[in-house]
Amino acid sequence: MLKEQDLRGIYVPVVTPMRADGELDLASFEPYVRQLLEDGANGIVVNGTTGEAPTVTLEEMAALTAAARSVCQPANKPVVVGTGTNDTASTVRKTAFAGELGADAALVVVPYYSRPSQEGIIEHYRQAAGTGLPVIAYEIPARTGVRLAPDTVKAILDLDGVIGIKDSSGGIELMLELARSGNHKPVLCGEDIYFHAMLCSGAAGGMLASANVRTSSFVEVYEQLMQDRLAASRQSFLTLLPLIRLLFQEPNPAPLKWLLARQGSIASDHIRMPLTPVSEELQQQLSSWL
Repeated sequence: MLKEQDLRGIYVPVVTPMRADGELDLASFEPYVRQLLEDGANGIVVNGTTGEAPTVTLEEMAALTAAARSVCQPANKPVVVGTGTNDTASTVRKTAFAGELGADAALVVVPYYSRPSQEGIIEHYRQAAGTGLPVIAYEIPARTGVRLAPDTVKAILDLDGVIGIKDSSGGIELMLELARSGNHKPVLCGEDIYFHAMLCSGAAGGMLASANVRTSSFVEVYEQLMQDRLAASRQSFLTLLPLIRLLFQEPNPAPLKWLLARQGSIASDHIRMPLTPVSEELQQQLSSWL
């Protein structure tokens, strides 16, 4: 199981490769994950937003987790599984199931759509963490419709079993407030464009969709900053900005899947509805970047 002191560096939320008929493509998945680890990823995240979690069945989640573990376990790298839903009972069952599958931690998003109270969100995390599988909270108000107050985040991080948080709040204000308050649990940047700024503000690393591409370059940004080479780290990050902007120009993970398929990392860029393939205009821009 993942411990909070090991929640640092670059965690890559992987796509869910699918064949043209929409079924899982596990033949692509294992070599794709293996390459991420060879390029320096500290861990991977299965069934997150980038993995199209809303359209992935429990059976598919189990197959993806087993395939990821077969690659990550020999390399001693953790597998985090996304288990959050907007129903607490469902989240608890899914988190417990991930533990049975051998996941090292669960990524649990703030309950979406229902827009619960801050107290309800804290209790949601208390119950998820009660399964015994380490929980990483996930704040992303642009998708959930509710923003966590800093005091709520502190209360969640104080819960036994919650080992850290992925911060996709859309800025560095939350990171700064947590640093000011003396928070001791790791914060991972989940908003790719703020990665360097959040590292400078005390983040322990990043959980970044863009790190599926040029993984070693994202690792370099992190390692240079850990070595107090601020100017070098900033310059390394600036070279990644065009890629980050392109990958989020249209809904994630469609641009990323197109690029990974074009590079040969996965066999097909098939994506499940309601998401749609990237536009021809963005395909041209991504081709130019390549």
